[in-house]
Amino acid sequence: MRPTSEAELAEMVRGAAGPLRVRGGGTRTIGRPVTGEVLETAGLSGISLYEPGALTLVAGAGTPLAEIEATLAGEGQRLPFEVPDLRGLLGRSGESTVGGVVAANASGPRRIQAGACRDSLIGVRFVDGAGIVVKNGGRVMKNVTGYDLVKLMAGSHGTLGVLSEVSFKVLPVPEAAASLVVAVAGPREAVAAMAAAMGTPYEVSGAAWVPGEGVILRLEGFAASVAARAGKLAALMGRHAEVGIEEAPGAVAARWSAIRDVTALAGRAGDVWRISVKPSDAPDVVDGLGAEAVAMDWAGGLIWALVAPGTDLRPRLKVPGHATLVRAEADTRVAVVPFHPEAPALATISQGIRTRFDPRGILNPGIMG
Repeated sequence: MRPTSEAELAEMVRGAAGPLRVRGGGTRTIGRPVTGEVLETAGLSGISLYEPGALTLVAGAGTPLAEIEATLAGEGQRLPFEVPDLRGLLGRSGESTVGGVVAANASGPRRIQAGACRDSLIGVRFVDGAGIVVKNGGRVMKNVTGYDLVKLMAGSHGTLGVLSEVSFKVLPVPEAAASLVVAVAGPREAVAAMAAAMGTPYEVSGAAWVPGEGVILRLEGFAASVAARAGKLAALMGRHAEVGIEEAPGAVAARWSAIRDVTALAGRAGDVWRISVKPSDAPDVVDGLGAEAVAMDWAGGLIWALVAPGTDLRPRLKVPGHATLVRAEADTRVAVVPFHPEAPALATISQGIRTRFDPRGILNPGIMG
């Protein structure tokens, strides 16, 4: 099924006789395999409103992300949260849609400064499991209308409703950017270096560790400001390690695209896990994982781990955190719950919300475990 209007989408959901497998571009779907009739949102495409002066964009959920990014770039603007392209990591093809980005709450390295996808999302329209059209939010950031469905839909993976339209706050593209590469011995030194950088007033917009390369720090803004801040930050970090400054626009963009898209683990055999922890806990977590390869983003708050197929990393996670199985064969995603289990009280609340919005349980049933 491929609706071309919101009304048609609502009619299809109301008339569904069984489970529906909701699909955008199919480039970032994770979770347990879903059995059901495919419902594609790619037909709900097009930018319906773009006001560069108001920093606002509204688009159909099936609009290709590439179209959104090209339109914004034409006005010197961008989505604040740096959407990852995980096709290489997941071995996928196809074209990412903006609704899929929202459904996954896909957020890249700039999250430490600009927040996640949900923090830039200011409005949604969707069809719930009963086939009812629901709208929440609007074209401005202020929203005081009860249930914050805007935030609720981000990261719901199609289990609460099928997105038909999304609205974003956008931001200008900075004039310049620079990367600092800090030589470190291992994860413990890496986290210490990133924590030191984040504790400065130099407005770091990216902090990652790539084994074999070191800690990578990013600064963005007006050219003169970036140059001044880079020099001061390099002097500070250089007290402990060798530091290099990279300022060529193409080189900076390429480096951060690779970090954003986790290319260090792409094309390598094995399962991939995404682990969110308190940054200060990251070194102990990395030491205890026994992973074949790791990388860190968000100043240590996000760990990517490559492990042998069929491995459940959660028993090795000895601190509070969330581990999500991002890439594995279907049999592993059946045997190992991909999403981190919720505490009993939270699971009860989550199930109650899903029942409220999808009383028949037909939208991506079982995808989250």
